[in-house]
Amino acid sequence: MRISAANFIVKFHAFLRRDWRRLFRIREKIRFSEEAFHLLLAAGVGVLGGLVNLFYYYAMESVKSLFLRHPGDPVEVAEIMDTWGRLITPALGGLAAGLVLYLGLKLVGPQSSTNILEVVVAGDGKLPLRSGLMKFLSSLVTIGSGGSIGREGGIVQLSATLASKWGQLAKWPPYRLRMLVGCGAASGIAAAYNAPIAGAVFASLIVLGNFSMNLFAPLVCSSVVATMVTRSFFGIKSWYSPAPFDFTRVTQLPWFVLLGLATGAFGSMFLRLLQVSEELFRKMKAPIYVRLMLGGLLVGIIALEYPEVWGNGYVVTNRLLHDQFANEATQRIFQFQFTNAYWVLLFLLALLFAKMLATLATVGSGAVGGVFTPTLFLGASLGATFGLALKQLGAAPAIPVAVFALVGMGSMLSATTRSPLLAMIMVFEMSLDYSLMPPLMLACVVSILVAARLHPDSIYTEPLRRKGLQVSQENERLGAATERTVGDLMGAPVPPVRENATLKQLASRFLTSPNNFLPVVDAKHQLIGLVALQDLKEYLNSGEELSAVIAYDVMRPPPVCVTPNQRLLEVLPVVLASEQRNIPVVTTLKENRLIGALARAEVLGLFSEAIAAGSKAHV
Repeated sequence: MRISAANFIVKFHAFLRRDWRRLFRIREKIRFSEEAFHLLLAAGVGVLGGLVNLFYYYAMESVKSLFLRHPGDPVEVAEIMDTWGRLITPALGGLAAGLVLYLGLKLVGPQSSTNILEVVVAGDGKLPLRSGLMKFLSSLVTIGSGGSIGREGGIVQLSATLASKWGQLAKWPPYRLRMLVGCGAASGIAAAYNAPIAGAVFASLIVLGNFSMNLFAPLVCSSVVATMVTRSFFGIKSWYSPAPFDFTRVTQLPWFVLLGLATGAFGSMFLRLLQVSEELFRKMKAPIYVRLMLGGLLVGIIALEYPEVWGNGYVVTNRLLHDQFANEATQRIFQFQFTNAYWVLLFLLALLFAKMLATLATVGSGAVGGVFTPTLFLGASLGATFGLALKQLGAAPAIPVAVFALVGMGSMLSATTRSPLLAMIMVFEMSLDYSLMPPLMLACVVSILVAARLHPDSIYTEPLRRKGLQVSQENERLGAATERTVGDLMGAPVPPVRENATLKQLASRFLTSPNNFLPVVDAKHQLIGLVALQDLKEYLNSGEELSAVIAYDVMRPPPVCVTPNQRLLEVLPVVLASEQRNIPVVTTLKENRLIGALARAEVLGLFSEAIAAGSKAHV
């Protein structure tokens, strides 16, 4: 039976009229949502992070062959080097790394900040690519020549920079750029340490400061993909493999409370000394290559007696976890061979402070890199020292020293990052020893309580605090609408005008723009005022006699602004009081550099939805 085209159209129209609601519901279910799009982007960033880790590995091997002339870890090479080699190599590496920064950054010209936390907390998520590449190369040279700094810094920096550049090329809004930066950081940590959970938690707590699912899901996706890309090249072997030990007694836990107290105090002291070291090097007023060379020279002087301070400390940490420190042929202190455990204890204590001084010299001089692995070294050294001291006093005889070393790693990381959850997960993923979780968890929470009491900032937030930025890392109500930040909703700023814009230019801008207010900025893009449309009404019929009037003459004082790291609940009074549709967003209230705009209607709509949802929940 044949159906004419006219009949088919009639039946089809009848079907649409009858079932249009069902069709729309089906469409909503199969439509490609923004959340799904973000997961795809995160997967792409994960691939980037894994490839960056692979590139970093081979680039590092090339740099080490250039400076060290021997294969292997920098510590192993330093132990077979002659005296002059140990002394000069880090200094030459510091000079080369400094020249890369000095000449490279001079070549690329002035660019915005490359600090990942800063572009998320007080920026629009835009990381400059050229500056990022120069810092990545400098990091390679520093670590490859024996500098006491971690490799994860360069990997995270380049991964986040490439992710941000991808978003900039696609002209995506700031909230998506910030998410991409977080995904880059997550993929970098996950790839560097083969730790996907720790990578996602690091980006959530440290970088974005937000554990809401719309952000955490992409971070997890990025970390997982980066880890699998890395495993496809390097396998699944854990970083550290301590001897197994089963915790079965409550009476074993008090020793780790004491260890948490010790690592908390030492961690806060390390942060304080790091601040002092940076200030001392900054007061030198010398070029960056001179400061890095001096920092490398200090590392070389320390390495004359303790070559174990070279590099990020991975090899030495593994020795501590396998109790090899008491059996090495090279163990010595003040030219004496070890004859009993007291000399071993003294050596471990000296090694702890030697590594701390080498890290202070490297980081304080301005070297680019991470502090994760050196912090783990310090924690392992302190933990091993603590465990061996207990054994000399006849306490905790059944607990191996390596267990104290591993728990010390986590509690030291907790003290310096102010994130016990991150420290627990990181140490677990690197050791794959679940039995150690109870003492590790206890030591981590004790250490952060002590460290927070003695020093206010973490190793990541202190540089931001010196710039006038405040970072809130852990929310009490995770994922709540009111806990979202200005940066989550921030859009591009209303295109500003310069303070010397003429009256004719202002009128032209208002005629071609839906906004009733135009921000006025100076040469540094700092917000200095606001021009309102209604203030120009008296000049509309003016003649040539007012051609000299400029924006500076008619502008109002700068309005109350908001910053990207502020919570929406915190800025709600500003939003309610503002007469602007787009509230200016600035880097900091002190710097006042215009970087975005917060849509007033969007904020009020978000709060309306939250209130409505809360009302329904209580009905």
